[in-house]
Parts: sequence; C-alpha cells; structure tokens
Amino acid sequence: MNYKLIGLLSLAVLFFSHCKKDKDYDAIDRQLILDYLAENNLTAEEHESGLFYIHTTEGTGGHPTANSTITIRYKGYLLDGTVFDQTGDNQSVTFALPNLIEGWQIGIPLMKRGGTSKLLIPSNLGYGARETGNIPAHSVLIFDITLLDF
Repeated sequence: MNYKLIGLLSLAVLFFSHCKKDKDYDAIDRQLILDYLAENNLTAEEHESGLFYIHTTEGTGGHPTANSTITIRYKGYLLDGTVFDQTGDNQSVTFALPNLIEGWQIGIPLMKRGGTSKLLIPSNLGYGARETGNIPAHSVLIFDITLLDF
C-alpha cells in the first residue's frame, strides 16, 4: 500500500474541503452584510475584497498607504449591535496599519485624513474561524472609524 499517496490524497481532500467552507462563509457573510444594509437603510460601496464601506465624512488630503502608522478613533461592533471594542470619548489610538486585520488594511487606505467611515468586514478579512475575546468565530465586524492622522 502506498502510504505517501494516501497521505497526499488526504491532505488534498482536507485542503479543498477547507476552501469550500471559506467560500461558504464568504457567501453567507456577504448576504448578512447586504441584509444589515437593507435593514438599516444604508448604501455602501463594495470593494473587490468583499469589504463594504460607507464614507460618512469624506475628509481632506491624501490617503494613508498600506505601511502607514495611523491615528484613529473607532467603535467596533457585531451585526446585532454588540460593541466589542472602542476608543474612549475624545481619545485616540495609534497603530501600524500592517499589524492590523486585513479589513482595516484594505478599508483605511480608502479614507482621507479627517474622514469618517463605516467598514463592514466579512469574517475572512477579520478574525475568520478564530474566536477572539468576545468576538465569535466567523463574525462579520462593523467599525465606525475616524482617521485623525497618518
């Protein structure tokens, strides 16, 4: 019996079944975001990555790059409104953009200095299958972000 061949076939099945599950969540997350937008009478733009965004205040000047250090105020919550993280009143935080979730790495460079946006992030651009703090696995994340500086 060729154990190497059986092992490779097992890995292939595992790999392709994992890809299918991710694609299933992509479709589910997209529908959840579309439902949220409809229920809240919101119109958003869809990025090719699957991220949805709404610029509520345009801002001025340039856009940060993928390697920028950003200073922001934000509120993060789930589709049901449960807040899982936020900056305090009139407080801000500074982050290196490359160290953040992919949804922020895609969405924040779409913003301008002083702008405020709502990012609706499918789970594959957030924490995916990992449960993180009080964020369940496969959660769509919503962030209201004000880009103060970069």
